[in-house]
Amino acid sequence: MHTDAVLLSGPRTLALSSLALTDPGPSDLVVAIRHSGISTGTEKLFWSGTMPPFPGMGYPLVPGYEAAGEVVEVGRDTGFRVGEHVFVPGANCYDGAFGLFGGAAARVVTDASRVTRIDSGHGAEGALLALAATARHAMAGFDKSPPDLIVGHGVLGRLLARLTVAAGAPAPTVWEIDPNRTHGADGYAVIHPDADPRRDYRAIYEASGNGALLNDLVGRIARGGEIVLAGFYTQPLQFAFPPAFMKEARFRIAAEWTRDDLAATRALVESGALSLAGLITHHATPDAVSDAYTTAFEDPACLKMILDWEHAA
Repeated sequence: MHTDAVLLSGPRTLALSSLALTDPGPSDLVVAIRHSGISTGTEKLFWSGTMPPFPGMGYPLVPGYEAAGEVVEVGRDTGFRVGEHVFVPGANCYDGAFGLFGGAAARVVTDASRVTRIDSGHGAEGALLALAATARHAMAGFDKSPPDLIVGHGVLGRLLARLTVAAGAPAPTVWEIDPNRTHGADGYAVIHPDADPRRDYRAIYEASGNGALLNDLVGRIARGGEIVLAGFYTQPLQFAFPPAFMKEARFRIAAEWTRDDLAATRALVESGALSLAGLITHHATPDAVSDAYTTAFEDPACLKMILDWEHAA
């Protein structure tokens, strides 16, 4: 069995390729991917060649860990049915290519334990479930405070803000310096940092990936406040110690989502408490993958690029 897949053969070198798939076993599903998202975080680092050493990483690589599709073949031990729609957080199923992510393909083979059933009515928005779960993971837990300031109004920042509002917490302030990204707020304010006089935030969630902001953020927290690093940072992070010492600043790193986060986020979406609307700004077909990835990573107006695989081989 073969599939069309995005193959990243080196930095800034990718194309649609035909790859052989591993044979499915009794616990595996074969999923026809309908939509896959392009991540502007970790995937961009692989595309640009700036990703630090990472277990399982190498070229050639099939990217993509935000995918949704339809089950077309089931193993006897899976408990799934043909025709069910699922979210797929990537797959390692290719002969001759690393599948650290592996979701950007027309068809994947994956263990059934990795996928999550979703409503087919979500359409392309079903591919956003992992990013929503990432935002939920940063906030969830009895020892965590919801953000009262979010840095960055990209997709992750918007999801953090929406989850905060959905939880019934006070509406957060969101910083954004790009005029193209100030629109789309619902129930919270988006402002330029220079227009914000506050210096008493209790919980700042840094969702822009800009580690150079740490000193500024330390100056914005109340005594004992927390700065949550929700982005992915390739360079060593540093900050001046004396201001952080005087503030008794706390720093927390938000890692990747868990299955519990995915289940909770799916429930929020399906109940209507969390909307994924308005986050997808661009679509492309697989035969235009090179331009699609460039747009996703370099066009500030692009919040989320979706590859539509319905008509791929």
